[in-house]
Amino acid sequence: MGAAQLLLVGVVLLLGLCGVLVPGVPGSWLVWAAVAWWALEDTSGLAWFVLVGSTVVMLLSQAVRWILPPRRLQASGATPRMAVFAGVGALLGFCLIPVIGAIPGFMGGIYLSERLRLGRHREARAALRTAMRSGGWSVLTELFACLLVTMTWLCAVIWG
Repeated sequence: MGAAQLLLVGVVLLLGLCGVLVPGVPGSWLVWAAVAWWALEDTSGLAWFVLVGSTVVMLLSQAVRWILPPRRLQASGATPRMAVFAGVGALLGFCLIPVIGAIPGFMGGIYLSERLRLGRHREARAALRTAMRSGGWSVLTELFACLLVTMTWLCAVIWG
């Protein structure tokens, strides 16, 4: 697989990660489709292993999301700015504390967004709880799975 195709796969993965945070965009399916595209082009054993692992992770995340309350973030007062802060926080947390850092990063991003908007700790903490109860756990589950798949793909491309 050439560098241009790898770059395109990376762009589709990035679009999928952003799509997780945008209602109505099938972010996790874009991430999976990008990995499938890469695995079909690069027919090595590692590529197929990454594809199978990605499929399992995505199916597990969908099963967990069905158990969690449905997304009602708009009704809770979630804003696009909050989604950006949460996504950037999850990505930074995922990179700083590999894998599990996405959880505090996501929640920290929501808190920071609300703290900047509201100005007080108590209100920001209450807004964080409301956002997480209104579907934040569902978004976090999907984003965490997509980050895990993306990092696995990136490691396979770099070191595989």
